[in-house]
Order: sequence, then C-alpha cells, then structure tokens
Amino acid sequence: MKRQGRAGENSDTGTSPLHPAIHFDLVTVRLFIETAETGSVTRAAERILLAPAAASRRLKELEQQFGVPLFQRLPHGMALTDAGRALLAHARSMAHAVSRMRDDALAYREGDLGVVRIAACTSAVLQFLPGDIQRCQARHPGIKIDLQELNSQGVLQAIDRGVADIGIYESTVGAVALPTRAYHRDRLVLVVRDDHALADRAAVSFEDMLDHDVIGLTEGSAISTTLLRLAAKARRDLRMRIRVGSFDSMVAMIRQGIAVGVMPQAVARSIAGGSRFKRIPIEGDWPARQMMLCHMPEASMSRAALAALQVIAP
Repeated sequence: MKRQGRAGENSDTGTSPLHPAIHFDLVTVRLFIETAETGSVTRAAERILLAPAAASRRLKELEQQFGVPLFQRLPHGMALTDAGRALLAHARSMAHAVSRMRDDALAYREGDLGVVRIAACTSAVLQFLPGDIQRCQARHPGIKIDLQELNSQGVLQAIDRGVADIGIYESTVGAVALPTRAYHRDRLVLVVRDDHALADRAAVSFEDMLDHDVIGLTEGSAISTTLLRLAAKARRDLRMRIRVGSFDSMVAMIRQGIAVGVMPQAVARSIAGGSRFKRIPIEGDWPARQMMLCHMPEASMSRAALAALQVIAP
C-alpha cells in the first residue's frame, strides 16, 4: 500500500513534482566533465572506456533530469550552454570530493598516503619547489606529488576548477577567494647576449629595455603581464616580437641574438650562466616579486594534502 504523503508530494519517494529526484552516477559526472573539456562526446567516451552510443544516452538522460540542455550539438563537436557551464563547476567539485574521499580512505588504511595535486608557476617550479618536495617526501614517503607546471594565470584557473589542492603563483596576477599565505620572494633580471648593446651596463631601467626587442612568455605569464602593464603606464610600445613557452626557449632565442629576456635571477644563473650571456640587474621595485600559495579549504583537503601543505608552507 502506498503511504499517504503531504499535498503535492509523491507518496512513493517523498519528493515534490516541482523538484524531482536526480539520479546519476560518478561515471556520468566524469563523462560530463570530459565532454566539456574535449568538446566531443566520442573522445570523452574513449577516455572513460564507454561506447559512444552509451555516452550520448547518458548525457541526454542527464539533461532530461535537470530539465535544461547542457550542450549545444554542433556539426563538429559539443559546446557548453550557459547552464552547462554553471553545472560544470559543481561536477568538478564532486569529482574533486570523490578523489579526496579515496585519498582519505587510503590514508586511514595505510597512514599518510595519497596523491597531492600541486599547480605552480614555472618560476616557483624551477627555484623553490624541488627543495620543498624533497623535504615533503623525506617526511612523508607515502605521499605522491602530481605537479602541474603552468603560468600564474593557469594556476589560479586550476585552483578555481578544483583540479589542484595547492597552487603557487606570482602575487600580481590577482587575488583568489581561498586561503592564501606568502611563499617565497624572487627578483627579475635582464638577460642579454654578451655582444648586445646593453651588455656592458651595470644596471638597466625599464625605459632602457623599451628600446630593444624583448622575448615574452606565453599569455597569462606574470612576467609578460607585468611588462605589458608597465609599458602601457609609460605610454610606450613593448617590442615583444616573439613569445615562448619556457625560460629554456627564451635562452635559446637570446643565444641567437634575437632579443633580450626577463627572468628570475636564480633561473638566469642556472640556465644562462655561461660567458655568452650577461645578467643585468633591473632598477626599481617592480622586479622584486612575492610568490603566493593558495589552497583548497582545509575541511575539503585530504590528510595527505594537509600534510604536504604543512611542509611546503609551514
């Protein structure tokens, strides 16, 4: 016999017809995320080992349950609707929470074990993180580090999407609505070839640099963003004729005499320390930079991530 429910309530489930129950599994959550990131249900299905037809059916059922389209079906792929973009943040949060559950279960079963996902800007990866990770592994040998090397803007995006537990970025790129703490400081220098017009200078100003071609890093890099901002403030054009994806590539371009480059002093000593290069101090306060560390709220972090955090930024 069906129980008598309240007015407007389904007597079997106790749910209101205005708010129907939502039923989907973690496979569908992963499928939704992968489809959003690849723009293709076929590629998403391949990643999670589903048949394309079954994957398409799952997405349609998910849309029917929410009562809104999550994707636009285009001739050459799938694009998120506004509703899809809003729900994607929740899906990523769910996936992150499940990953933390797995890591916590492993930690309780076998001690402080688990994977800690760190997103860090290249400057931090090259200068500071190797020592911090070495200390973390010495103190917690069961912790594995999944390190994503990104530019500072990419680090903030990774934290915002919930795909990293800890993020390290340069402070001038912006603020995040998450716990933060100071990390390390560094200072930028100008690197030129030994026969460049600036090679004999004891120090250079930003205005001196504006008279020469400069090698930039990819869009979203804190260094490139700072140089462009300073040029705009000076009402001058920054002659950034080429962008590269790494400091190693920058040094290769400098070696050929293509342009000059700006990089952290410690990085310059490491990869541009030969007699073919000159490392020149830059005047002013702006070359001094503060690295920041942000992390997910501690209540949502695994024991492994919390243990790593205490070593990296005690």
